[in-house]
Amino acid sequence: MISAAKDLMTSKAAKGYLNDLIKTYGKVRDLTVDSKRGRIELTCELLGEAEPIGVTIERYVIVREAAGAFLEVEDSSASRPWLHAALRAHLHGRRIALPGWAASALG
Repeated sequence: MISAAKDLMTSKAAKGYLNDLIKTYGKVRDLTVDSKRGRIELTCELLGEAEPIGVTIERYVIVREAAGAFLEVEDSSASRPWLHAALRAHLHGRRIALPGWAASALG
């Protein structure tokens, strides 16, 4: 129960955070975090796309180092083949710096 409430709060905060990051390209319509499973699902409305796009981070890990906390995507999928390929080419195996609140909430 506590985990579900934490994930709900994290989902709302992450949606706002990501919307600030991608406002030039569109917006995140829905975002759900499942921290127990290390999974994030989101639906985006991107400029130029007639239909919303689904992205699922199937598995992520939080890596903590002296320099800070990072999200590392181990597996993902997307509702568009081009985006699925882009995620694999540009996201997998890279560390994304996280704000402190996100590292605590996702980990």
